[in-house]
Amino acid sequence: MLLAAATLAQAAQLSTDARSAIPHDVQQLVVIDYRAMQNSTAAMDLRNRVMPPELKQFDEALQKSGLNDNHDVDELAFALFRPSAKSESLETVGIAEGQFSMQDILATFQKQKVKATLVRTNSVYPMTKTGMVVCFVDPSTMVFGEKEAVTKALDARDGLTPSLLSNNSMMSAMQSVDSNPLWSILDEKGTQTMMGQLMGDAGTGTDFETIKKRLDTSWYSMDFQHGVKFDLTIATADPFTASTVSSLLTAAVMVRKMSSTDAEKQALGATSISSNAGQLTIAFASSNTEFSSLLKSPLFQTMVR
Repeated sequence: MLLAAATLAQAAQLSTDARSAIPHDVQQLVVIDYRAMQNSTAAMDLRNRVMPPELKQFDEALQKSGLNDNHDVDELAFALFRPSAKSESLETVGIAEGQFSMQDILATFQKQKVKATLVRTNSVYPMTKTGMVVCFVDPSTMVFGEKEAVTKALDARDGLTPSLLSNNSMMSAMQSVDSNPLWSILDEKGTQTMMGQLMGDAGTGTDFETIKKRLDTSWYSMDFQHGVKFDLTIATADPFTASTVSSLLTAAVMVRKMSSTDAEKQALGATSISSNAGQLTIAFASSNTEFSSLLKSPLFQTMVR
């Protein structure tokens, strides 16, 4: 669930151009304030522990491509999407926004004898030997990832396939959190998967299997300005569903406490769960020191696997 880490005060809002490069059938979108990330020790600890492979490859590739990841990149987004509405597989595409010196970058590519391939009028450059590619759709936006995923992103941006902009439920969820430095939105399938992880053994019962089909979308945000704050909201089909999941999750927390470490008990004790008008909310807050201890716990590893 906590796919990446972020930081302090600035909001991580995606431009319309960036949103248009995200395919329609998004299961999860995570957006982080990349520039300010290094201002928080807790944020960097989280980032280092849960950094996805794509971000690790991106960091390495940045250092070889003429980009300065601490100055040029302002925001990073990762979208996990289904190639089609009926597909069960997921692909990942990354989007970086900032101010990029195209002349210097292209000069570095030329020096390294990196040649572009064309996807219609879009120049796509290889970034690493592992197959990652990058395309600068404008001087402030680049799309990167595996070539197949980037091609699908360009198809969406060029209007050949639907984009995130036409996904009304996800666009609506985005409005609730995109003023935060780190935020994520999940569709129905993403929400159900996340809640299954949160519920643990309690999520294997018949009650939850029935209820989870009535989970719609969800969104969460993290803030590291004063300690660590995490807020998650899950939209359900009706108030009864939200209340039932709230009760099941509260029971799961109580069971987990009985076998938890001291750091986990402290974290679970600082977690509030409630429901209102068809929405389930989960809030968590801790100091930087407490959060650092939690990162090393089995509970945290279960949450982010």
